[in-house]
Amino acid sequence: MDNPIVIPFVEIPNHEPIKTIEIPLPSADVPFYKPMVVPPSDLKEPEDTQPVQTETPPAPTLTLPPLPPIPIPPAEVLVTTTVAAVTAVAATTVAQPVIEQIKKKLQKFLQGKINKWKQNRQKKKESSPSSKKM
Repeated sequence: MDNPIVIPFVEIPNHEPIKTIEIPLPSADVPFYKPMVVPPSDLKEPEDTQPVQTETPPAPTLTLPPLPPIPIPPAEVLVTTTVAAVTAVAATTVAQPVIEQIKKKLQKFLQGKINKWKQNRQKKKESSPSSKKM
């Protein structure tokens, strides 16, 4: 044991601390709903109470002198009807030229097929033995 054990030694230099950024914890808006209260099926009106009668206002009317008053529907109905009518007119306006072009091409194609069929039928009649004179 003449040689002592040599343990290696590493000198670590001084270090500068690394600055870190603080990141806030994420948060979320959790959707919620108000619970719907459903009355029990055996719910009865309390004694000594009278039902409240509410009066609905009459629907607005359009009056034209020669006609009887015409009730005007609510705005929701008018909007839906208007959108449907505009969509139908736009679709018809756009589709009509396309359909006309298809109709012309299809008619020309079918007429060509009919003419070809007539020619083939005429050729068969001319080449058949009954049409030849003996």
